[in-house]
Amino acid sequence: MAEELSFIHAADLHLDSPFQGLASVPEDIFKQIQASTFDALDNLVKTAVAKKVDFILLVGDLFDNERQSLKAQIKLKKAFEELKHHDIYVYLSYGNHDYVNGNQYPVTYPDNVYIFNEEMVSHFTFYNGDQAVANIYGFSYENRSITQNKTAEFTIRDQEVPFHIAMLHGSLYSNTEHDTYAPFHLNELSEKSFDYWALGHIHQREILKQNPPIVYPGNIQGRNRKESGNRGCYHVVLKKDNTEVSFIPLQAIQFNTIAVDVSECSEPHAMEEAIQHTIQEQSYDVPQLLSLVLMGTNPALRLWEKNGLIEEIIDFLNDSMAIKDRWDFIYRYKVNVQQAYDENELMKGNHFIGELLRNSENAPVHTFTEELYRHKQARKFLEPMTKASETDTRQQAKQFLLNELLKGEDD
Repeated sequence: MAEELSFIHAADLHLDSPFQGLASVPEDIFKQIQASTFDALDNLVKTAVAKKVDFILLVGDLFDNERQSLKAQIKLKKAFEELKHHDIYVYLSYGNHDYVNGNQYPVTYPDNVYIFNEEMVSHFTFYNGDQAVANIYGFSYENRSITQNKTAEFTIRDQEVPFHIAMLHGSLYSNTEHDTYAPFHLNELSEKSFDYWALGHIHQREILKQNPPIVYPGNIQGRNRKESGNRGCYHVVLKKDNTEVSFIPLQAIQFNTIAVDVSECSEPHAMEEAIQHTIQEQSYDVPQLLSLVLMGTNPALRLWEKNGLIEEIIDFLNDSMAIKDRWDFIYRYKVNVQQAYDENELMKGNHFIGELLRNSENAPVHTFTEELYRHKQARKFLEPMTKASETDTRQQAKQFLLNELLKGEDD
């Protein structure tokens, strides 16, 4: 009887992502950014080979949209062929981004690849020689969305098979930050007798439960500032008595946010050294796309921003950092001038600012953004407005208004 299995669990590759909102990035760097999802795929293959895994699970959204480019499909086919050369199998499903009926020109993959092509849950059996070692269960999205709970369809087949692994591209009913597809309750999964639940759809990695493991690996390559930090897959060693789950970074380029306190900078040029020092303190193995936050109490920051001095400094930094083997690039920045006022005291005041602050606490952000989200073209490029992003937007708007209302003559 098989004692253990070794496999890679990945999801949400989003191959050929367009990487919108990076218009300021130089062409040579942007080409590397565009190639990053494919480079992360290469890292996934190298990891599987190095770990000598039995198979890879790819749980939905392998491609960024249903019109899967031939380039992306051929890249994936070559990756699968490399895995076949090392006797590594692949079990894959399609999600809400790359649903089956949306692909008019599918590519035929090698015979080490097993595809869940239907919405009804089915299973494949993984064999080691002539021994059945694991049943792997899953389904694909045939169309853009699945709104029903699929967990009832996951039923153990053949108790004689040692291991049973479920693949599910969907979200918790309680998750309000993403579109809810193939929703499930955590207890519904844990009450079933599966040895491992391989999830997809949510881009932030998370182990929802240890026993049995119910796991989101996140995506393998960040694609915007909200997908910062390490991105990758899980290497799983599945045993009957315990399971080892280890995260492995795969990203080729990393998004990160850095905050720099420039309160001590009395002249604009002094900011260059402060920013450079903060960047050099970071310890990363791959190129960085940086979102910069400049913080300080000096009201001249707004004047420097207005006169284009901050942008000049960032351009200078980007030019100097682009020549390194592992480049860093500041693709956006914002200025946060910390005013010397007590917001709580202002809120108590019987004046316009006090009334503004009192009303801002529960201001309905969606009232001002719903027209934008209804716009046929604009909504394609917008992330769903979550409670967290709504709170952040409200706070930024309040801070901007306070800064403008209380700024000094020099601003």
